[in-house]
Amino acid sequence: MKRNRLSTWIFIGLVAGLAVGAIVHGTTGPDVNKQVAGYLSMLTDVFLRLIKMVIAPLVFTGVVAGMGHGEGSGNVGRIGVRAILWFVAASVLSLVLGLVLSNAMGLGLGVAPPHAEAGAPEVSTAAFSLKNFVSHIVPQSIFLAMSQNDIIAILVFALFFGFAIATFGDREPTLRSLAVTIEGAFKVMLKVTDFVMRFAPVGVFAAVASTITLQGLGVLATYGKFIGGVYSGMLLLIALLIAIGFAFLGPQVFRLLGMVKEPMLIAFSTSSSEATFPKMLEQLEKFGIPNRITSFVLPLAYSFNADGSMMYQAFASVFLLQAYGIHMSFAQQLGMLLVMLVSSKGIAGVPRASIVVVAATLPLFGIPAEGVALLLAADTFIDMGRTVTNVVGNSIASAVIARWEAKRAAVRGAAPVIERHVVDVVLDQPRPEAR
Repeated sequence: MKRNRLSTWIFIGLVAGLAVGAIVHGTTGPDVNKQVAGYLSMLTDVFLRLIKMVIAPLVFTGVVAGMGHGEGSGNVGRIGVRAILWFVAASVLSLVLGLVLSNAMGLGLGVAPPHAEAGAPEVSTAAFSLKNFVSHIVPQSIFLAMSQNDIIAILVFALFFGFAIATFGDREPTLRSLAVTIEGAFKVMLKVTDFVMRFAPVGVFAAVASTITLQGLGVLATYGKFIGGVYSGMLLLIALLIAIGFAFLGPQVFRLLGMVKEPMLIAFSTSSSEATFPKMLEQLEKFGIPNRITSFVLPLAYSFNADGSMMYQAFASVFLLQAYGIHMSFAQQLGMLLVMLVSSKGIAGVPRASIVVVAATLPLFGIPAEGVALLLAADTFIDMGRTVTNVVGNSIASAVIARWEAKRAAVRGAAPVIERHVVDVVLDQPRPEAR
């Protein structure tokens, strides 16, 4: 019931934000709109800061606690390889589907592109570097990584730390107690997350109201064709992901979607994957996926599995190709998007990462960078949808990988205690809801 109440309040905050933003935008001038939006964004910033506050300790304690149950390096490596392969396959599916749909829709045909002398707004591409990503994989300081919420770096350190504890086994009672303490800390962080999420309706209201106050609902009409095309593609992608999930999970995939509706509402309202991370951990564990899988797979997913972002990059690229009248074969377009797929891993965690990738990659293929100005006005609204798509893809990926692990344990006939949480998912049997 508590979960249903929170979902209701988040939805109320979303609707109220739309209404308040539209009223303010329609009754005041641009200067006042900007001032009001600034005040509203303060509440959003508080919510997002609270979320960021818990991410680093959640990732660290979650991974170490999971490995404290005797998780060997071989098991972690197997889960990691399966996760990466799933993410790559899902990303390629998103790109190809987006490429086919965007070419068929012709959303950029007849659009007047901006020129460099028009003073188009610039998008910073300073963070666009695969080298930057690789250099951040191994942290030079765990405290620096935690202060910056560098999830991959925290994950790497947690893996080393967990392996070190696991190698001692039960031979060192002190270290055993350390593992128990860290597991307790993880449970405490989940409770802290529960407290933080009670502020979610306010953060959602402020985020939506601020955006509508600045841009108004009119931007939806101006860019309606492009926004509608991208959303139709994302809905089709979500349907395909659900169908793939059904093939592995059966009817349980629909229960999974029901349990992650809160993260989806938060994702839609704030356009922030970070804001959904703590609640995703909690809801996936309630669904039946053990902590040792969610705490490892989800951090990887936020860097490697952005299904909605991949589809948007396809739509945005083809839209600009058509607007500028540049002809590229389907194979050439696919090659351009594969470059984006690889390069986008260098800016995990960067706000508006998709638009940054597009702005940095297009000049490599002869497309003027100022064309991104056509995308900026609608990007906020599209970012809502692509973040929701990312959440759906990450939740299904986590559940499928958990099913594979549970089936493997069942076949070996030596499923450890922690695997019992996944038995219901494997057998497609519902578990009683937590009271």
